[in-house]
Amino acid sequence: MNKYAIDWGEIQLVVFDVDGTLYDQGRLRRRMLLELIGHALATRSLTTVRTVRLYRRLREAFSEDGVEQFEDRLVAQTARDLGRDPTAVRDLVGEWMERRPLAHLGACRAPMVGELFDALRRHGKRLGILSDYPAHDKLRVLNLAAEFVVSATDEQVGVLKPSPRGLQVVMAAAGVSPAATLLIGDRDDRDGEAARRAGARALIRSASPVAGRACFATFADDVFRAVYES
Repeated sequence: MNKYAIDWGEIQLVVFDVDGTLYDQGRLRRRMLLELIGHALATRSLTTVRTVRLYRRLREAFSEDGVEQFEDRLVAQTARDLGRDPTAVRDLVGEWMERRPLAHLGACRAPMVGELFDALRRHGKRLGILSDYPAHDKLRVLNLAAEFVVSATDEQVGVLKPSPRGLQVVMAAAGVSPAATLLIGDRDDRDGEAARRAGARALIRSASPVAGRACFATFADDVFRAVYES
């Protein structure tokens, strides 16, 4: 067997990242960019654009640094750097990064992802979700469901990937060992590293191969053949 192939017989728990994995993040961001441009033109203000851009950049930095209980600190730093009220920043981020994207999410769902969820269940696999953002509303719009849904914003997690804590919470809830767990994500530096730190396997969605990593481009790829065919 290829050392990067997945032995599905050994896997009991399959945990999915959400953003960029279950849907086309590039397509969603293009749609949201058009909304942001329209909003900027209508209001004759770049405040929203600047706030969202800074918030995203700081979130990446907080992820890299493993900042604990990051939510309030992230909002506070964004507000401080822009000279804005933290409540206004929190409301704006909630609107533009959580609520407004839901209107576009269904059109961006990854092909075959629903079929894969169904096939995994037929094989008796347990399904989990591990997201750096709140995931329940996104799953509802994507028409997907999992037994275990965990976000970095949950009280028992409080730290972004690549920290393994969120994955450890999912595995503990499922009662499944790291050796029998597979995390499917789109970023090796976040999802892949979280899996490695937790002792689990990782499968990375990538249009191009990632050296030394198990990868796939679409949910119709050969790596899933054994799940679909039997």
